[in-house]
Amino acid sequence: MTVDTHTMSPTEPSLTLVGDSAPESSGHPSPAEAKILSRDQLLARRAEARAAGRRVVHCHGCFDIVHPGHLRHLRHARAQGDILLVSITGDSLINKGDGRPLIPQELRAENLAALDCVDWVYIEPRPTAVELLEDVRPDIYVKGREYEFNNDPRFRAEQEAVTRHGGRVVFSSGDVVFSSTALIAALEHSADPYHARMKALLANTDLDGENLTRTISKFRGKRVLVIGETIADTYVLCDRPDIAGESPIMTLRPVERRSYDGAAAIIARHLAAMGAKPTLVTAMPDTAECAAIAGRLNAEGVSVRPVTIDTPLPEKQRFLVGGQKVMKLDLVQPIELDSARQDLLTGLAADAAAENGGCDAAIIADFGLGLLSQRVLGRVSGAVRAKTSVMTGDVSGRRAQLRAMRDFDLLCPSESELREAYHLHDQGLPMVAWRLLSETRSKSAIVTMGAEGLIAFDRLPDRRDEGAWEHKLKAEHVPAMSLHAIDALGCGDALLSAATLGLACGCEMLPSAFLGAIAAAVQVQRLGNTVVGATDLRHGVVRLHTSHLTYQSAEVIESRSRVRVKRAV
Repeated sequence: MTVDTHTMSPTEPSLTLVGDSAPESSGHPSPAEAKILSRDQLLARRAEARAAGRRVVHCHGCFDIVHPGHLRHLRHARAQGDILLVSITGDSLINKGDGRPLIPQELRAENLAALDCVDWVYIEPRPTAVELLEDVRPDIYVKGREYEFNNDPRFRAEQEAVTRHGGRVVFSSGDVVFSSTALIAALEHSADPYHARMKALLANTDLDGENLTRTISKFRGKRVLVIGETIADTYVLCDRPDIAGESPIMTLRPVERRSYDGAAAIIARHLAAMGAKPTLVTAMPDTAECAAIAGRLNAEGVSVRPVTIDTPLPEKQRFLVGGQKVMKLDLVQPIELDSARQDLLTGLAADAAAENGGCDAAIIADFGLGLLSQRVLGRVSGAVRAKTSVMTGDVSGRRAQLRAMRDFDLLCPSESELREAYHLHDQGLPMVAWRLLSETRSKSAIVTMGAEGLIAFDRLPDRRDEGAWEHKLKAEHVPAMSLHAIDALGCGDALLSAATLGLACGCEMLPSAFLGAIAAAVQVQRLGNTVVGATDLRHGVVRLHTSHLTYQSAEVIESRSRVRVKRAV
């Protein structure tokens, strides 16, 4: 069996030194790209223009959103001379509030270069235009009308640099005035409320980029026990479907097979890739295929301790045409442990949890295949509970034993799994979550909702038996961090792995859930059950803390609002 036949981890971002080199493109640059100059190119062309007696007009600014006021300003400037140079402040030097600039410097430069009235564009790597004005010595420097009576010392320094070399400062007409800052603020007020929620979360000090990155570093060396089934998740990639001649049924022709370690095995692999030291207690038949799986996991830092079973390794086949799943085939025989194997499973779990003075966390994952019957689940969780600091659990499938998971620190069902467990499909989600926590005596729950993200439910301190449930429960919504899902398989496993390690490092529920949401967002962008590692999490943290506004259509916003109202208490 092959695993991870394609590597899908994100690549390192490339860096461009602003002001030192022009943006590169394949082949010959377009006319617009040719306008974006490096420092040496700019000074060389300025010297040529001076020698030819051509007047150079210079404008400088952020130009985050090029609006009608900018266009009139630039056209007015171009009319003052023969060549118009527009310089923009580099991203790292713009100080106009969080999320600014909205548009990266390379794209801002491209926007300006696409204008017919603009001849040269330059990305200024220094805080103000003073040094550039000293180098270029424009014949005319054009500023907005609002600067005419402005005593800002930065503008005065620019004005002095221009006039000292014989140039003139001219103010534009100001007949149409817009503010990019005001426009962006107005757009934020009308943006998708999910963006507002994410912005509020990122302002939380517990979710600060440095704090989250520091937590990810603490994952290294954490001893985590994983108990659950191992499944082979097979993807069968098929050619374009056809209609059979004998009857109107779909015909699929497989062209490629990809097999991934699934269920508890992928949880253990996630943990190892995130820096932990996982031990996997599972059930496997004595076959060459399973020996290969165990060897592969051992090579990645996972200690595998299997209970030998007589049934074949469970396999779930998914048939895909293009990137679309069209059929699922479950090749699964229920796992039935006799009393001796139940004792062995419990003993393996207890011994692994007790090693080296106890483990930092334990994950019990019930995928509904029979390994963790209600009785076995109770025995295993009871044996592990006293020997671990954090115990978390997850379920999958209708036969899973969610309600039998007692005294856990965290349970991670999906909304449908939670509602199905209690047959409560119309009540508010917080009430159903409290029912789970109260019945199982568990501390917290992360309820996943697909494209709607997740809600982290946590007991309020010292209020387990006081008053109505509304006063005992705290809920935090974390929106989905990926706009377009490629494959939802394994998102819950990645989420559970990261959230468990967060709790094991002493984090509160919200930052742990947030890290879990980042892991799920990485997983959902990949086809197949691939591994999410510490580097992926760090990249996710950076991406969130450097991202800007995203906009959804009115239809999407309206539909999401309806879902929130339905889920409200």
